[in-house]
Amino acid sequence: MSMPDAMPEAIPLRAQPLPRLTTALAPLTREVAVIDEHGERGTVSIPAERDLTVYVDRRELVTLMTLGAQPELLVLGYLLNQRLIESASDVESITVDWEVNAAAVRTHAGIDRIEERTAKKVVTTGCGQGSVFGDLMAGIDALKLPDTRFTQAQLYALVNAIRLQESTYKSAGSVHGCALFTLEPDEGVAMQCFVEDVGRHNAIDTIAGWIAMQPAAALARGRVFYTTGRLTSEMVIKSAQMGVPIVVSRSGITQMGHEVAQRVGLCAIGRATNRRFLCYAGEGRLVLQPELAGPSHAPPHAPSRE
Repeated sequence: MSMPDAMPEAIPLRAQPLPRLTTALAPLTREVAVIDEHGERGTVSIPAERDLTVYVDRRELVTLMTLGAQPELLVLGYLLNQRLIESASDVESITVDWEVNAAAVRTHAGIDRIEERTAKKVVTTGCGQGSVFGDLMAGIDALKLPDTRFTQAQLYALVNAIRLQESTYKSAGSVHGCALFTLEPDEGVAMQCFVEDVGRHNAIDTIAGWIAMQPAAALARGRVFYTTGRLTSEMVIKSAQMGVPIVVSRSGITQMGHEVAQRVGLCAIGRATNRRFLCYAGEGRLVLQPELAGPSHAPPHAPSRE
């Protein structure tokens, strides 16, 4: 995982301390031999996908396919987004050992009814075969998102920051990237966390874990989530669970993702490249500044763009 700055020390006031985490960073790429269309041989970098089996209080829970950039945060965010824990302070420690490809989670008081709550599994559209335990839509009507506004100038600043970000995708391809931004004064944005993984669901889970380890005041300004992947129901729900009212994607949105965004009042922006974008839902959160877009070269209902 690439971060713009060092991860700040988290000292929030909670009933329980934050979990102890190992720092088992794995190599993100490896070199392989290839032959091209001219018959010439060479080497290229490819993402180093690996399996990570998660054990919670010695009970096997799930095996995740991941790059292993920040596996501890991935596991923490996964537990949060699966609604198996309520906060990071429910966890005592997360220990990752790549010699056995395992993550051992120890909680303070166990997870109530874990067998029942993990009995139903929904296979999602996430790359790398994502899954969600239980009812995907359960509890979304109780989510209350902050009243955040996002200007077109801030959207363009965000897209440009992503364009300049060094990434595994640029060197090896075949990964998804996600980022968390905060809104700054004078229509600025600040990238707080940037994550790449083989699946976008892993990347957003890692960001959820990162958020959970931060003091609340550190992210008090408006939050915006960015992903290179499409906005599915899973991505929209997880964003809302993280308290993020605005999501931006380089790709598009699915029907169910659109329905969920409208239901929770989330602003969903897709096809965001250069100065072009489509706002699919929550347009009341977007402050349009069409003069920044330059002259229009496409009809209002142009064919979908990837």
